[in-house]
Amino acid sequence: MKLRYLAAAMCVALPVVAGVALAQQAGRGPALSEAPLTGDGVAAPAAFPLQAAKGVDSGAKARPLPGSTNTGAFNKNTWKFGPRSTPAPGTPLWSPVKKKMVAGEKVYSATINAHGTPEQYCAAAMNPQYDFIWTEMQHSPGTYQNAALMWTACPGLAGMGEGKAHAMPGARIPTTNEMDVQHATDMGAMVIVIPTIDSAAEAAEGVKWTYFPPMGRRSAGSNVAGQPIWWGAAPGGYRATYNDNVTLILMIETLEGISEADQIAATKGVTGVFAASSDLGNFSGYGQGDPDYERLINIVHDATVKAKVRLCGPSAWNDRNDFTCFQGGPPAPGGRGAGRGRGARGAAPAAGAPAPAQ
Repeated sequence: MKLRYLAAAMCVALPVVAGVALAQQAGRGPALSEAPLTGDGVAAPAAFPLQAAKGVDSGAKARPLPGSTNTGAFNKNTWKFGPRSTPAPGTPLWSPVKKKMVAGEKVYSATINAHGTPEQYCAAAMNPQYDFIWTEMQHSPGTYQNAALMWTACPGLAGMGEGKAHAMPGARIPTTNEMDVQHATDMGAMVIVIPTIDSAAEAAEGVKWTYFPPMGRRSAGSNVAGQPIWWGAAPGGYRATYNDNVTLILMIETLEGISEADQIAATKGVTGVFAASSDLGNFSGYGQGDPDYERLINIVHDATVKAKVRLCGPSAWNDRNDFTCFQGGPPAPGGRGAGRGRGARGAAPAAGAPAPAQ
């Protein structure tokens, strides 16, 4: 679905804890870190030695300040990105999902609708068989406020800071736009699933809003994700290591997406591509087992093999070649397929009406 619910978005309340400061501090030096924080999370220094003179054009666009790395007239195309947000060499990955996907291991998820309850979310998030929670925002009437209430009931990862959960929070958002990605990631999501990707341009848009600069355009205001209950205690710091640890999964669901599968999978920043079992049938007129349908799935398969990214699908395809990330749980002991699988529609624990894979 490619709709922006702008009117609804105006009513969404994003919980923000006073005093949480994330990336606005990233460009400040150690000397400022102990200064009192203002309302927007920026340190308040005793003086501004490099500030422009009052009421005078400083000429900063034409001339650099002493000690600048970037010399000459300001040019965004030649700008050398600074080291403040670069993790130290050897900083380990701390997202279990990203570590598994990089290693080619299988990852599993539990689907919880965004209008579910904290109790439903926690039952899945504390379950060791799940690697991440697929919070359903595309096919759910739930709001980000409700999702935040669920996520903060069992936040972060046990053993990291004040985190409690086993499974990492994730969300299938409705479309590639700044608002949806920003809301989900600011609230703590470390797995972003974007449906109905039709082109390489749309894939690039998803990357742009998912990643912090210099790779993307994610804004870094004060947000919930930098708190100790979330990723404030992440090795190397949340802002500096987020880009390495976030997981981005793009869903190919249409014939348009199939036509650009190679380009979508090869987009830098894509962790995995999901062969959308239900909607590839919906958009093609064929179903699982039909040669035409299976050809579409194989095209997605081939694209991920060539691009060296992970191939994702419903948990019922656990035994299908090269599929390593799933909407749904792992196989039942001693059995084939996913323990909670529902055919080509994936799996979900009880959480209102579970949303199918699309």
